[in-house]
Amino acid sequence: MVRPSWSRVPALSAVVLLAAALTGCSFGRAEGATAPGAADTAGPTPDGRRVSLVQRLGDGPVRNLDVDPSGRWQCRDCAGDGVDATGTLSPEQTTRLQRMLADPAIAKETDQARNYKQGCIGVLTSTLLVPPDLTVTIQDCPGEPKPKVAYDVLLLVTQATPAEDKG
Repeated sequence: MVRPSWSRVPALSAVVLLAAALTGCSFGRAEGATAPGAADTAGPTPDGRRVSLVQRLGDGPVRNLDVDPSGRWQCRDCAGDGVDATGTLSPEQTTRLQRMLADPAIAKETDQARNYKQGCIGVLTSTLLVPPDLTVTIQDCPGEPKPKVAYDVLLLVTQATPAEDKG
């Protein structure tokens, strides 16, 4: 296992926290709203949970994907090419995603519950943020176990959107 240098850990942590803060600010905004504080014109979303995915491959750009309970998603720099995209999961994908996000097992997969510490540098790091308090980080480190439910969420949202890693 390669241990991260202490100078890189705070930088990556700062990027993840900044991305989390920025995605948190967009949760209540209607799609198409251009200014912070603009009136939310969308109707209420169905019961369910939002999920955000923040990814970074090595020192590359940070990709952000937000999926609301209705299955609508917005992705910033989805494929690492600087292009933003929006879309909607299929009803079956939305149902599957909401079932996984409601699974009590995901609470046992959080970074806090696993005492997670980043073990690799230069690999794809994916962080799932499920408000109000679930954070699960998954790295593509050789031999590192993947948390089952969170990894299934990661696969669903990356395979159903342009956020799938091409690198």
